[in-house]
Amino acid sequence: MRVKKAVIPAAGMGTRFLPATKAQPKEMLPIIDVPTIQHVVEEAVNAGITEILIITGRGKRAIEDHFDKSVELEILLEQKGKSNELADMQRISNLADIFYVRQKEALGLGHAVACARNFVGSEPFAVLLGDDIVHAEVPVIGQLIDIYKRKGGSVLGCQRVGFENIQKYGAVDAEDYSEPIVRVRSLVEKPKSAEAKSDLAVLGRYVISPEIFNVLAITTPGAGGEIQLTDALNLLARQQPVWAYSFAGRRYDVGDRIGFIEATIEYALRREDLAPQLKAYLKSLTFCE
Repeated sequence: MRVKKAVIPAAGMGTRFLPATKAQPKEMLPIIDVPTIQHVVEEAVNAGITEILIITGRGKRAIEDHFDKSVELEILLEQKGKSNELADMQRISNLADIFYVRQKEALGLGHAVACARNFVGSEPFAVLLGDDIVHAEVPVIGQLIDIYKRKGGSVLGCQRVGFENIQKYGAVDAEDYSEPIVRVRSLVEKPKSAEAKSDLAVLGRYVISPEIFNVLAITTPGAGGEIQLTDALNLLARQQPVWAYSFAGRRYDVGDRIGFIEATIEYALRREDLAPQLKAYLKSLTFCE
């Protein structure tokens, strides 16, 4: 079955980026001049997804406004003869069919995904988290969709992060780690480094079978007192195949300050309009030597 729907949880408070996120959604923090969530939406669209549900919360109206049509802005840009900017604004408002639902309580990622049940129905669906953006020739979620078509079952986007960092993520336990696609034996949310079975971490990209909703309905709160998607996927792996796929691409943890800075610099260095000046500036920073 074709994967045509995506869910983007965006209800978090963004406490790691206070005070910047005190009055604006963390998902609207820009990588140069493009909000983080736009990168995520474009990844889904470039993978062929046509319907997107964004899970929001209080104080997130800026996300809806960003993807909405802005008549006043478009008129202003047209009057000023800024045709390129006008075309870009029109493209943003027509990226996909985007829907919204509020997660009324911050009860965890699993609870947020459960809010998408009516939207998803009985279809497989993609989940993309906004804290991880990936520069890749083939969109990461598209890579996972291809694996889903070949293997069936749910597919988790993973990379190795080092045992010193695994406590930040869901960790994969598999029978074999020699291939880029491995069957998941179990998952553990944020294990201690000494207790982790591997440093293969789930990094914010999933293609999930609709049976997950029945599992989420019986999943009890786990780490942090929240309903963890990792715990539900762990239960699902006992019922049907769940695959961990080591995706290709440069991944940035933009929920982390250093990761956000790395993404900003490297995305700028890929742009012809910014790279020459930025390179010259970076070379001038002799105090960094």
